[in-house]
Amino acid sequence: MSEWFEKHLPKLVLAPSFVAIIIFVYGFIGWTAWVSFTKSKLLPKYDIVGMIQYERLFESPRWDVAFSNLFIFGFLFIFISMLLGLLLAILLDQKIRAEGVIRTIYLYPMALSLIVTGTAWKWILNPGLGIEAMVKGWGWESFSFNWLVDPKMAIYTVVLAGVWQASGFVMALFLAGLRSVDQEIIKAAQVDGIPTWRIYSSIILPSMAAIFLSAFIVLAHLAIKSFDLVIALTGGGPGYATDLPATYMYTMAFSRGNIGQAASSAMVMMAVVFAIVVPYLYSELRAKND
Repeated sequence: MSEWFEKHLPKLVLAPSFVAIIIFVYGFIGWTAWVSFTKSKLLPKYDIVGMIQYERLFESPRWDVAFSNLFIFGFLFIFISMLLGLLLAILLDQKIRAEGVIRTIYLYPMALSLIVTGTAWKWILNPGLGIEAMVKGWGWESFSFNWLVDPKMAIYTVVLAGVWQASGFVMALFLAGLRSVDQEIIKAAQVDGIPTWRIYSSIILPSMAAIFLSAFIVLAHLAIKSFDLVIALTGGGPGYATDLPATYMYTMAFSRGNIGQAASSAMVMMAVVFAIVVPYLYSELRAKND
């Protein structure tokens, strides 16, 4: 009996977690998928009626705005965060004297929740309290920076706050990659008289392809599930100008009492996540098998 117990102890320890994941993750994904094919409103119904909820979803102007905002926010958030993080990492890789200070400044936002970040930037960008009021107080009465209340520009305030939050993480990731590169190769290139910019562009950065891909996956995941940042910063407004799929789903489920629409939007979000993650997992598994 004791031998059987020792042999199966790891399985017994992991079993409760495994069962909980099956029920509360995959079970609820299956439940959401089922509800998305029903006419559920305030309460769930389980009679499948086909693709009605998806048809309504893609005919909704609000969903069009939310989905378009996802691509605007996602592209700018990922591109700027990776570019800024890479430039900062290259700067710190030169072992400058102020490295500790710069690293602390840019890593600090990682310690804050997105709710805190959104609230702080809401104050900073508020026309009556933040940058606009400060500049006007210096004497430039004609200065205007009202992106937060401008429907056409409000989504870019979400980008600004998101980049501030994430660029430090990307910097730390790239800095670790830069300092893991074989120094002998770099020294050999320097002896051959190759310029520093060419060493980075032709030797160092190509060797960090896996780190670039990892950073992209993490940032894409953050962009797709962004909810608390938008709620704290803009509340999805003005109107629904800064809605993202996550805020659309929340509104449909808890404000509009339309569980079917919320479920269909959740399944579309999951499809977008799969479209990003599955190729990454395939490439990783293929690389290991090779």
